[in-house]
This record gives sequence, C-alpha cells and structure tokens, in this order.
Amino acid sequence: MTRPFRQGHSDPTVQPVPASVVEKVDAADTTLSNPKWAVISIGSNLGNRLETLQGAVDALEDTPGVRVKAVSPVYETEPWGVEPGSQPSYFNAVVVLKTTLPPSSLLERAHAVEEAFHRVRDERWGPRTLDVDIVAYAGVTSDDPRLTLPHPRAHERAFVLAPWHDVDPAAQLPGRGTVADLLAAVTREGVTPRADLELRLPE
Repeated sequence: MTRPFRQGHSDPTVQPVPASVVEKVDAADTTLSNPKWAVISIGSNLGNRLETLQGAVDALEDTPGVRVKAVSPVYETEPWGVEPGSQPSYFNAVVVLKTTLPPSSLLERAHAVEEAFHRVRDERWGPRTLDVDIVAYAGVTSDDPRLTLPHPRAHERAFVLAPWHDVDPAAQLPGRGTVADLLAAVTREGVTPRADLELRLPE
C-alpha cells in the first residue's frame, strides 16, 4: 500500500531539521537509545481532514529519531473559542511516540509538518488545515514561552484528553494528575468518537 505525502528526500517537511540534529539522531536511530516518550495532538478542520491527519502521522514517523508507538481513535469536535457553526468541525487525534530528539527539535519538526500542509497562522482560533501540538514530553515541565511543557491548556481540552485516554488509560499529565481524572472533570461534551474513521500506524 502506498502512502500519501511520502516523497523521500524531496519531502518538504524534512528540510527544517538541522543537519547537525540529523547526524546526532541517525547515530542513535538504529536502537533509539535512551528515547523519551512524547504525546502529540493533531487536528484539522479544512480540506480532507482524515487524509491530512494520516499524512501528519506518516510525516512524524519519517522523522529521524522518532518512532510512532500508538495512534488514537479519531474524534470530531467543535472548534475552540469561536462562534458555533462559524467554522467546520475538527477531526482530532493523539499520537504517542518515542524520540531521541530534544523538545526544541521536536517542535521544529511539528511546525515543519504543519507548513507542509499549508498551515497559515494569520488568525488565533482560525480554521486550519493542520494543527500539531506537543502535549507532553516525558516528565519535562517548562515555562519557556516558545514551548511550554506540558501544553498549558491540555488539561482542559476534551479533544486532547479523550483520545489520549483511549490509547493510554493510565497516562498522567505532568503537574496536573491523571488524564482519566482530568477528562472526568471536563467531560466528553463536544467531542464525538468517529468509529467509522481510522488512522493507520505507519508500517
């Protein structure tokens, strides 16, 4: 089965990873020695939403030093922070991965994947072809404004918590408690599981 969005070295999403990072990661890539786990939230509400999410999963797996370990079920959710009905609904999912990339390089890769799918950042809460957010990286906590860890709003977003709980019922959000308790607090209102849709784990 051929995968969309995979174009080998011509893949535009590969370019922003610095050569020095690639060299370091390639050296460890055969065994992913001392990898860290990370949780990534992906969402799309423009274009072919499911195809875009699958492309994002494949692009993450194609990153040197990254191995996708789990992909959640797909949820359909109403856009956050805007008038109901003013935008198409989102498809959302969570990807759990192991990586030897540091958080800053993983963030660069997330932005590169977004840009490959023509993400435009001209409006806060605006519609987007693809949103790729680092929810958590191992047990790291950081208040760096460029990459706050864990994601500062993950604990209140059912579209992150519900799919994350599906793939890891015992998961914890560093500094906030268990995902199960956080999900119980916000409830699943506004997020609908789409059992008719499925994202593939990369082969």
